[in-house]
Amino acid sequence: MKKYDHKKIENKWQREWASKKIYKVDDSSKKPKFYVLDMFPYPSGEGLHVGHPKGYIATDVISRMKRMQGYNVLHPMGFDAFGLPAENYAIKTKTNPAIAVSKNVARYKKQLEIIGFDYDWSREINTTDPKYYKWTQWIFLKLLERGLAYESFEPINWCPSCKTGLANEDVEDGKCERCGTIVEKKPMRQWVLKITDYADRLLTDLDKLDWPESIKESQKNWIGRSEGALLDFKIKGSSENVQVFTTRPDTLFGVTYVVLAPEHELVSKLSFANKAEVKKYVEEAKKKNEIERTDAKKDKTGVELKGVKAINSANGTEVPVFVADYVLVNYGTGAVMAVPAHDTRDFDFAQKYELPIKTVIEPFSKTNITSAFEGDGILIDSGKFSGLKSEEAKRKITEFVGGSWVVRYKLKDWVFSRQRYWGEPFPVLHDGKNIVPVDISELPVELPKVKSYEPTGTGESPLAAIEKWVNVKVGKGKDAKILKRETNTMPQWAGSSWYYLRYMDPKNNKALVDIEKEKYWNEVDFYVGGAEHATRHLIYARFWHKFLYDIGVVSTLEPFKKLQSVGLIMGEDGRKMSKRFGNIVNPDDIVSTYGADTLRLYEMFMGPFDQAIAWSTNGMIGSRRFIERVWRLSEKVSKNGGQISGDTEILLNKTIKKVTEDITSIRHNTAVSNLMILSNTLEKEPVLSKSVFETFLKLLAPFAPHVTEELWKSLGNKKSIHVSDWPVADESKIVDKSVTIIVQINGKMRASFVSSRGETRENLEKIAFSLPDVKKWIGDNVVRKIIVVQDRLISIVI
Repeated sequence: MKKYDHKKIENKWQREWASKKIYKVDDSSKKPKFYVLDMFPYPSGEGLHVGHPKGYIATDVISRMKRMQGYNVLHPMGFDAFGLPAENYAIKTKTNPAIAVSKNVARYKKQLEIIGFDYDWSREINTTDPKYYKWTQWIFLKLLERGLAYESFEPINWCPSCKTGLANEDVEDGKCERCGTIVEKKPMRQWVLKITDYADRLLTDLDKLDWPESIKESQKNWIGRSEGALLDFKIKGSSENVQVFTTRPDTLFGVTYVVLAPEHELVSKLSFANKAEVKKYVEEAKKKNEIERTDAKKDKTGVELKGVKAINSANGTEVPVFVADYVLVNYGTGAVMAVPAHDTRDFDFAQKYELPIKTVIEPFSKTNITSAFEGDGILIDSGKFSGLKSEEAKRKITEFVGGSWVVRYKLKDWVFSRQRYWGEPFPVLHDGKNIVPVDISELPVELPKVKSYEPTGTGESPLAAIEKWVNVKVGKGKDAKILKRETNTMPQWAGSSWYYLRYMDPKNNKALVDIEKEKYWNEVDFYVGGAEHATRHLIYARFWHKFLYDIGVVSTLEPFKKLQSVGLIMGEDGRKMSKRFGNIVNPDDIVSTYGADTLRLYEMFMGPFDQAIAWSTNGMIGSRRFIERVWRLSEKVSKNGGQISGDTEILLNKTIKKVTEDITSIRHNTAVSNLMILSNTLEKEPVLSKSVFETFLKLLAPFAPHVTEELWKSLGNKKSIHVSDWPVADESKIVDKSVTIIVQINGKMRASFVSSRGETRENLEKIAFSLPDVKKWIGDNVVRKIIVVQDRLISIVI
């Protein structure tokens, strides 16, 4: 047989599959559908490294098996090419973003193609294509039409390095997720989407999803639903009130002071004696980020508003009012009622400023309390509510003081505009006072070509300087007037919030997706991607999907039925692969040296799919040798048949069942392991029948599509192995013919023996009592009872 030449074989079959379009998806198929999807990549200038294809290979394995099982499979690929990564790369290389993205996409496609994926490239999408973002703009107009998009002028997260506003989800530990710069608060005009209107649905519908619990928990925590009371504290001698939100109204009788955030509007409205001192404190607070201000370990600071008293409506007590930076204006109401006996943060502050500490909750079990007691208990010193349990008292006290019981969320509305060039233009005009939506017939509003696309840092997008594009003449004659286009652009997350729908119907110019096609493909059956998107892409996509459901565009409540996280492939040095660390491994080099099938097998075999693992180029050798052994195994195939042993037949059927189950549950590493075990056994057979070897090739085909196709055709098959029928295990041949019988004496194992399955009780007892160890332990004792569990156990009681 010829030597295994991976380059020749892989090039041959990639051309063949493309020319014959064997992966072309048919929307009119009567087969059951299966939609498997990867989170599509951002085409950076560096291209793919070996860590990127891990998820793509996994979905390709699933896709190929499902196709062989008779499903109509949708397994598409595209590119998420708007946003900061692409624009920053363009600025760095002094290339127009459109040109840079086009080159990067071409490079990514080439890298993906040589790995042998079964994508239907006729469905490729690109978020920067005007034919695509026309529908992103259409969705925005629908959100605007229903009051879910609005302009805001409040302080937002501003990254001084990226020179743009950021959503809360783009900020990690007070820093820009993209570049690591500390984020500032900056007042700015921006577009915001009312994702909070969907908070409850986003929360409750998580229970319907087959997702990792860790990701569902991340979303629950990010949404942060809490129930509590809105309570008013009147300011003595003023018409003003301080409104607070608290989850512990049961502690209201223990309030000894009230705290305002430095940015709270009342700080500038109220009259107090130490204006200069307070002003200085407020200015200092502006220089700190949220992480610094809310750090539980930091020393609490604040300034009392001298002469200002708040009145506790529960008991008429007058308490001092402070301004302190540990209270944030964008959490709750920007003001808190301080109960130092029952809140650690308030306790520390009260001790520092020698403020009263009044206990109003006693624990259910008496213990020595040396700090704030934050648990539930029994109310004391709380007027007529004394003696009640905390939970019982919460609503009663709220009602007593005229407060309202409300639901609050940690989730904030989505800041949806960026002061950058490379993004989807907003389809709206400004007349100085009003927002004028662009007519749907005029979509897409295309991004103009510019010479200068660097961010300005002033809060204005570079688009603001393009007068010819910004100024739009509306109307005719005397009624004509000049309106101005919106110059902010949409964030990168816009195009990725609905892209999975466009794959269903990528060429439709009249609708985002055809109704019948959407009903056929509906939700994604299996979605694979990084867990880092738990509180950004995944929550945004779910929000947009629910909105599209509400307006009749989609037929399901959720976009992604099953989700699987992919563990990172680290560098050989154990660090994340990065150009900075010099530990990047290029998949092109691996494919050239070892072959695409070897790369695919190695990445699926190297460990549990959802766990991080370090790359090892030396580890490729084992996968390569396995493929070479399969190649040589074909020499054992007899055209005249050939019988395999009974044990090998059992193993073959067990492997069929195990590989099928493992691919379904994305335990690809154990699937490959079982295929290796089977190949070892087949090597020991003197001859293999064509049908047995074909079955083995079919099981291996999703992992190593090129070499299996070559061997499949060498056996005389006309059609591709990838459209053949997936093997089904013969359950009757999975059961071993022999079993191990355990012999117990008085409940302890004393011996064992191998027997034929289904052996009679009489023979089992005869064999057991003939064993030397059994004879020794029984000795002269009387056998009182014998229990036989068929094919498993003999228990002798003496």
